[in-house]
Amino acid sequence: MNKRFLTYRQKEGLAGYIFVLPFIIGFIVLTGGPLAFSFIASFTDYNVASDMEFVGINNYRQLFTADQLFMTALWNTTYFVLFSVPLTTLGALFLAALLNQDVPGMRFFRTIYYLPAVLSGVGVYLLWMQLLDPTTGLINVALGWIGIDGPNWLFDPDWTKPSLILMKMWSVGGSMLLYLASMQGISKSLYEAAEIDGASGWKKFFYITVPMVTPIIFFDLVTSTIGAFQIFQEAYVMTSNGEGGVANSLLFYNLYLWNKAFEAFDMGYAMAMSWVLFVIVFIITIFNLKLAPRWVHYEGGDDK
Repeated sequence: MNKRFLTYRQKEGLAGYIFVLPFIIGFIVLTGGPLAFSFIASFTDYNVASDMEFVGINNYRQLFTADQLFMTALWNTTYFVLFSVPLTTLGALFLAALLNQDVPGMRFFRTIYYLPAVLSGVGVYLLWMQLLDPTTGLINVALGWIGIDGPNWLFDPDWTKPSLILMKMWSVGGSMLLYLASMQGISKSLYEAAEIDGASGWKKFFYITVPMVTPIIFFDLVTSTIGAFQIFQEAYVMTSNGEGGVANSLLFYNLYLWNKAFEAFDMGYAMAMSWVLFVIVFIITIFNLKLAPRWVHYEGGDDK
């Protein structure tokens, strides 16, 4: 019986490996292989047209000691992450709270606020370039109606990054939908008990709603942070094919990496940049994971 049981378990395990084999092969060929190649190439002088020449850590040394544009790109990206992630998270959370009310016509408003999340990226960027035009753009025209002289937005280095953050705020519908689904799963008995104790609407929001949706907040923070560090399309489309905007104020990390790889064809240097970005995002993600048990609460108990 024992031998038969082990044989059955072995067959079951073999069947499991067979089912995951396509993923394993795909990961090795399409992900693991390129990752290993890029790591090796990051220590070389490689421009596609010529053979690789091993240069040790020279690419990494140049990044941190001699390349001023690298530090500019890293700062621009960090600025965008620090402001866009908290603002979009809070915006999506409060918008979901508003759309969670049981009033007539709420489905219509939920659809309206979600629509920007499904629109085509390039089309949205071109639309916002029109909206942010300093002379004819709808935003500055509307500000002029109330006596405010609108900024130059994409033509002023002090306003270029806030312009993209404003655009990012417009498309929080995807995150809003996650928060809304989570809020609708909260037991109404919790709110009823709070009402009996005399809790106001704000207290119910901060002491019931927010703690109950902290798993979604955590998920949104992690994914939004990773996505914000990878910002590329907005700057590429809105700065004349990746020129970096006024005074390189929109030269984000991935845009500079793209220019190094596909404009200068300095592939070894670009791959070194990609691994530096990977390490930065990996450290931040691990930090978030370690910090999560202090503030993320699950309905079945912590870590459940």
